Amino acid sequence: MILELTSVQRRELRARAHGLNPVVMVGDAGLTTPVMNEIHQNLASHELIKIRVMTDEHATRARFLEEICTTLHAAPVQHIGKILVIFRPRPEQAVTPAKKKIKPRPKPARRTKRSFQH
Repeated sequence: MILELTSVQRRELRARAHGLNPVVMVGDAGLTTPVMNEIHQNLASHELIKIRVMTDEHATRARFLEEICTTLHAAPVQHIGKILVIFRPRPEQAVTPAKKKIKPRPKPARRTKRSFQH
């Protein structure tokens, strides 16, 4: 089951992903179990990730994108060249409660130039 996104959601996610670096690289061995586990762990902690696929064939990269999204219940956001962008929202129960805001300490009074002269 592939998670579906609207075009507006996809556009916002592409904008968020623009500054990201790839966190997982898929090599010549393809989508092995350790690679899928690594993708799963990164999606669990980041929600939105980039994956670099080292194969030159576009059809193979498209197949990898579809397989990742169906296996991990994620949404394909973008596929440009060898970079795949994937999104999977965190489950509701995994969201941590808001942290208590800590008030910043007041800065000490700034010393004037004259105070250094005496």
